[in-house]
Amino acid sequence: MKILAINGSHRVGQNTDILIDIALDAARQAGAETEVIELAECNIEFCAGCNRCLFKPECSIKDDDMRVIKEKMLAADGILIASPNYFSNVTARMKNFFDRTRPLHMTSNQLKGKVAGFLTMGGLDNTGSETTNAIMENFCATHEMLIVHARPEGPVLGSGVTGSLLDCVEDGIPHWRRSVKDDPIAPLIAAQLGKDMVELIKRLS
Repeated sequence: MKILAINGSHRVGQNTDILIDIALDAARQAGAETEVIELAECNIEFCAGCNRCLFKPECSIKDDDMRVIKEKMLAADGILIASPNYFSNVTARMKNFFDRTRPLHMTSNQLKGKVAGFLTMGGLDNTGSETTNAIMENFCATHEMLIVHARPEGPVLGSGVTGSLLDCVEDGIPHWRRSVKDDPIAPLIAAQLGKDMVELIKRLS
């Protein structure tokens, strides 16, 4: 069993990666193998809009990293999509990646039935992270993946994994957390996401 995470952040090793690591650590503890693809370290050309994939499940672009990423996605049992919140949206890297998965979708949904999860990271609360998660959810739904919405035991803590660095505001002055690890909610839901993805994969196998 393998879960593949795809990080759309421009900054490797920062807070989006921290949330990914928390989710994947929980997945490993539940019995999964894991791998992370950093889009910031990949060469992915823009979709050319040639429409070749309307007729056969292949891309006209052959000499970038998307071929390897596609193979890893097809081999994975679960796919975790992660992006920082940029203006209530995913990053440009992630959107470009979304576009390049078109050959996996147009003639047949090759990702259909794979377990999917998603998470986002923002600097502030209430600035579009839920919208960013909704965009990633729509991507997964378009590919007919089976989406996991994690909720730890006990009272509802939030809607999806939406990390934030804002700690509080006192006298109009914002105070910041040093890391998303200090967010009281996002790491808990991220860990639950990893566990729940593994649980669903096991149920389906």
